Amino acid sequence: MRIGVFLIAAGFPGREPGRVLADTVELIVAAERAGFDEAWIAEHHFMSYGLCPSPTTLAAVAAGRTSRIGLGTAVSVLSTQHPIALAEQAAMLHHLSGGRFTLGVGRGGPWVDVEVFGTGLARFERGFPESLDLLVAALSGGPVKAEGEFFAFREVSVVPPARMRPVVACTSAGTAALAADRGLPMLLGLHVGDAEKAAMVRGYAVRAGGAVPGHVAAAVAHVADSTAEAVGELRRAMPAWLEPGLAGHVAVDGRPRPPRDVGAYVDLLTRIHPVGSAGLCAERLARTARETGIERFLLMVEGAGDPERVLENVRRLGAEVLPRLR
Repeated sequence: MRIGVFLIAAGFPGREPGRVLADTVELIVAAERAGFDEAWIAEHHFMSYGLCPSPTTLAAVAAGRTSRIGLGTAVSVLSTQHPIALAEQAAMLHHLSGGRFTLGVGRGGPWVDVEVFGTGLARFERGFPESLDLLVAALSGGPVKAEGEFFAFREVSVVPPARMRPVVACTSAGTAALAADRGLPMLLGLHVGDAEKAAMVRGYAVRAGGAVPGHVAAAVAHVADSTAEAVGELRRAMPAWLEPGLAGHVAVDGRPRPPRDVGAYVDLLTRIHPVGSAGLCAERLARTARETGIERFLLMVEGAGDPERVLENVRRLGAEVLPRLR
């Protein structure tokens, strides 16, 4: 089993943004010392939910502070970036980190980002397959050219060349089918439980004509002396972050955001994910591995908000939970 941390650079109320980013780097250093295999970083723009607009930049800083831990993006938003430019960044990180970098990509949402960065709603709505194919081609180690709806350019060689296989965030059957058709691993998010994850893995395997190794599952993880204590900490802390943070998702075309009961959402997360005593955390991760076949996990560890408690959470997960799974 391969277990990493998933870092959002969460903008909890009262936290200074520069300090949050510095603490996120320190968490990666701490995760390496605690025995985690990977640290993946999220991308967000114009909102307090996550304060890192460039996970590749933060990964580059972390690469210079660490020597063993894998680094990744969860995810780089492909709808607001040029796929060749993103491939160049990934290739640089691949070489500079000694092969420790994994590029995770996703479609993103119909947010104001597509207006600010000039990529437009059309590319969000129907351009993801074309962008993904160009990204894969650019990370094949050979030349790439484009003759599509959104990109058209003569053949070029990506410098530096690198052979990498991106991971695709999948929140729908359509995106899972897209990943399966290209033989790319899926990244499955926090909002679904084991049954939904297992169904997506089965559907992927049918579509791909067999299992593709390397699927990744994200989960909230918080350990305390008792399950009641761990759950209580997250119930007290997370709504104050999630309520204003999720409200930052502003649709570019005025479409309404799906309503979400934040308290109920936190209850769901604490119920289906490894939140509790060390024994319960290990059992829930092992159960997910059994029921889904996924053996690569990213644990969102920032739920308590307080930086000292978050750091303690990383250390305790490393000392008390990881050994039970290896």
